[in-house]
Amino acid sequence: MDALDIVMNKQNVFPHYQPIISADKQEIMGYEVLGRYKVGEEVISLAPFFQDSSIPEEYRLEIEEHIHHQALMVFLEERRGDYMFLNIDANLIITDGGEHFFNRMNAYKEQGMLFENIVLELKEHEFHGDLSQLKHVIQYVQSMGINVALDDLGKSSTHLDEIAYLNPNIVKVDLEFMEDHSFPGMFREALHSLSVLSRKIGASLLFENISEFNQLNFAWKQGARYFQGHYLGKPKPGFLDKMTFAETLRKDFNHFLHFEKKKIEAQIELTNTLAARLQEALKNKKEPFDMDELTKSIASELEDITFRVYICNYEGFQQSGNAVLDKEGNWQYHFEERNRNWSWRPYFLENIVRMNFEKKGILSDLYTDIHKEERIRTYSYPINEDLYVFIDIPYSYLFEKDFLI
Repeated sequence: MDALDIVMNKQNVFPHYQPIISADKQEIMGYEVLGRYKVGEEVISLAPFFQDSSIPEEYRLEIEEHIHHQALMVFLEERRGDYMFLNIDANLIITDGGEHFFNRMNAYKEQGMLFENIVLELKEHEFHGDLSQLKHVIQYVQSMGINVALDDLGKSSTHLDEIAYLNPNIVKVDLEFMEDHSFPGMFREALHSLSVLSRKIGASLLFENISEFNQLNFAWKQGARYFQGHYLGKPKPGFLDKMTFAETLRKDFNHFLHFEKKKIEAQIELTNTLAARLQEALKNKKEPFDMDELTKSIASELEDITFRVYICNYEGFQQSGNAVLDKEGNWQYHFEERNRNWSWRPYFLENIVRMNFEKKGILSDLYTDIHKEERIRTYSYPINEDLYVFIDIPYSYLFEKDFLI
């Protein structure tokens, strides 16, 4: 595909529209405008054209503006109230301080285009200037009433502090790069952090390139407000009824909710089982405890469930060593672990307070153990108001049970 051929044959360049669906109403809330080029009877994507930095900037800008003009005029003529997502290269905007771009956008506003219905998609990781320059562009765009989306997160290495600094209205997470559609534990943790950050800065999460059911499920669990991808709707030259995907999404959401309900029930059942067995294990133990003997005793009683047991006080200081099950299935005891402090861990203080207040144990979320490098859960249980036993449950046990991973 020769770049000059495309520029010289703009009559063959036109937009396609890919629907973006809201999680709350299950309706199409807007469309991303994507460039297409007709060669004979074949229609091809212009993504490689825009991504090729060897193509002169003026060529790319000319074609970008041509596509946007067609889309904007369609929205104006049809008086559409959808959001229109326009991909722009911030490097091209700032070449003249943004004057040309902003003058062009104001011309559409004068014709009746509502800025609040426009979303500009920027790729921060492709911006060549200083981050403060991009921040200035975003602030100016937002002051005009136009929304800004940071695009391709998941593909790029954009840091959370940079996202917070740029303060977009929408954060787009790309799932396409994930090989065989698996979701590694570290990626889940990173997405959780991104979800928390988005809530704090008031940005909405949009998951794009959703190509199958499992990816939609993953996006739903991560708090996505918007969905986009071939699983729901492919780019097309026209528009769809707002409720086109409502029935599909409602069925999928119902499946997700049923599955999550089963997971919660399984976690409650495991929690109750551990509480009952610990109560039995502690029934005849008298204070003051020999911490090491108590730890070994609990480990022995629960060896079918746990691979590591230790006891901490309310300040987070470990009062015992670690009872650890080795690869041969024998318990080893590590006295040297005594006096480690775990209060720095997320949720430690909250869990201690909850256990004291509720007088019951707490089962953690899945997380990656720093020693075993596998996904585990930890069950913590109050021995008394000052001592708490921590029971680490291996992935192998969780995998054998339904709905625990």
